[in-house]
Amino acid sequence: MSIAVIGRGLWGAAAARHLAMAGQNVTLIGPPEPRDKRGHEGVFGSHYDEGRITRKNALDEYWVGVSTAAIDRYGEIERQSGIRFYTETGAVMAGGEEFMARVDVGRLKHNVPCDALDHQALAARFPFFRFPDHFTGYHESTRAGHVSPRNLVAAQTKAAHCFGAALLEETVTGLEERRDHVEVTTDQDRHRFDQVLVAAGYNTDTVLARAPKLDVYARTVAFFEVSEAEAARLSTMPTLVYDTPEDPYLLPPIRYPDGKLYIKLGGDPEDVPLVGQEDIGDWFRSGGNPQVRDHLHGMIRQLMPDLDIRAVSMEACVTSWTKDRLPEIGRLSDRVAVCTGGNGAGAKCSDETGRLGAALILEKTGETA
Repeated sequence: MSIAVIGRGLWGAAAARHLAMAGQNVTLIGPPEPRDKRGHEGVFGSHYDEGRITRKNALDEYWVGVSTAAIDRYGEIERQSGIRFYTETGAVMAGGEEFMARVDVGRLKHNVPCDALDHQALAARFPFFRFPDHFTGYHESTRAGHVSPRNLVAAQTKAAHCFGAALLEETVTGLEERRDHVEVTTDQDRHRFDQVLVAAGYNTDTVLARAPKLDVYARTVAFFEVSEAEAARLSTMPTLVYDTPEDPYLLPPIRYPDGKLYIKLGGDPEDVPLVGQEDIGDWFRSGGNPQVRDHLHGMIRQLMPDLDIRAVSMEACVTSWTKDRLPEIGRLSDRVAVCTGGNGAGAKCSDETGRLGAALILEKTGETA
């Protein structure tokens, strides 16, 4: 049986690895990261980055379960590929009573190991943060921190290849289900497969040629360059999700391909929808919204008033949301399945959501993922 996984991002690469480990004839299809993002006219990926939070606690208990399962396999993926993508810095979720009560639902159901900190304990453990007086927090000191999404995709892809998967660096422009196969059209050729899993992120609706089911929102992330000395001062800084209307997330100093160290903060003050490929492409090429960047700059100044910032920059990405805010992982027909909808939470748990997508295909072979 020949299988195509369409989408060379976090979920697609994970699905390809699981299918290849199960001994399947799998081909992972997707273009490489563009060299010139500003001039690129093809599809984009939001994994072109070095920092995503990984942790088990979450505001919805679904993500606790899939994230825990994925984190359990980080070491396996690194060993198989020889590519390091995970850094254990610990992770904190902090907020008011209602916010923390939402965290408690998944924390208690999945028995997440963490330290409960009152406001004084938060201030003592993390003196570089300034939280409101009513904030408490949970600190996951182990098996939490951040991943490089760029390296995680590379690791999954390499591991899948080691188990026999093929890679097509092409962009899928459509597919057509026939009686005995699925024909996949790319920007370079046409290919035939017995089964297809579409894990194409924001591009999923376009690949399937279906009416839009995903809501795609523009996101601006801000990068705050710090010195080596400042990064050393912040050596115990965890990743952080905290309770404000922007739903922000913060990462400690991470070294980027330009050799510089950046603290990253995301959290748009409003959801700006992107409709259609032209709109999405224009957004990626724009590099982000300066007003959101400045808003995030103000937020980090309030959260970390002593932070010594060398320079401020920004980048554009997108998030794809389902109506029920849970992943769309299911069969569309006898030969086509879908695995999409990260809902702003899809990086840390990607190996598990990819495995669940692979399991849909393996049901046809009698195997398990």
